[in-house]
Amino acid sequence: MQQQETSPMKLLMSNFAKEGIVEWIGVRPGKREDMIILERVIAKIGSGLEGDRFRGSTNSPRQVTLIQKEHIQAVASFMKMEFIQPFLLRRNIVVSGINLLAFKEKQFQIGDAILEMSGLCHPCSRMEEALGAGGYNAMRGHGGITAKVIREGEIRLGDQIKIIDNTSLNS
Repeated sequence: MQQQETSPMKLLMSNFAKEGIVEWIGVRPGKREDMIILERVIAKIGSGLEGDRFRGSTNSPRQVTLIQKEHIQAVASFMKMEFIQPFLLRRNIVVSGINLLAFKEKQFQIGDAILEMSGLCHPCSRMEEALGAGGYNAMRGHGGITAKVIREGEIRLGDQIKIIDNTSLNS
């Protein structure tokens, strides 16, 4: 089989300066219920994170939601707030040190689990409730990503998050 050449743009898009780190984990057991903050969670194929209300939503593209700590800081700045508690944003995992938007069409590993970006996580009208007037617009473009679980595994605080080589999965 002839090896395909990789374009310069593809090379640029696969180059990351470093791996990210899991800073916060939370699940919401039911609609409008408070988030439960965790030190570790199990990611399950087809259903997302154990204990999360989306668990059981078989094959939903929105099994896990992730947001960057750096984007939370940007939203806080837009809202003229010093800090925003992650649970207010209703995302499952907060990471730092890596650009989640660069995960488009990629699989990534966090702890023992492998996930695949399935889309952008746009803000909802609840951001006005959680953050105050202007919360929705402050979150636009900073809402993070959604992902599907490809390989089950445990995710822990402090775990690294990194893009994986899809070809290594088939070996």
